[in-house]
Amino acid sequence: MLYAILAYHVEAEVMSWTPEQDAAVMTGLLAVHDRLNASNLLGPAARLGGTAEARTLRGPGNGMVIDGPFAETKEQLLGLYVVNCADEDAAIGIARDLRRVNPSAVYEIRPIRLYLPGEALPEAANEGGQG
Repeated sequence: MLYAILAYHVEAEVMSWTPEQDAAVMTGLLAVHDRLNASNLLGPAARLGGTAEARTLRGPGNGMVIDGPFAETKEQLLGLYVVNCADEDAAIGIARDLRRVNPSAVYEIRPIRLYLPGEALPEAANEGGQG
């Protein structure tokens, strides 16, 4: 089953890292990536651009484009992973591996329902009838 692991950080903290600090975190993360790739568990992963460059589309009709995400939180979504795991426990284990090398991150683990146009949505594990 596919899981999204969403990586949250205090953006100002990450942006304050020296190039050496950033490289050290990335070296640790890449070691986890290599292990996951060797087991064919890692799908797409991305480090997102800064929230100052983000735009939000909301509102009726064509919507209105506004600056930023405006979240009532101290942490911002700064990256994501897609992993293919047998179950939720395995996905949580991967998130723990990522956090060991990036301890200031907060990881949210969510199952993914793959949507293919023209096909019925598959049943997700532990979905509880949610649609």
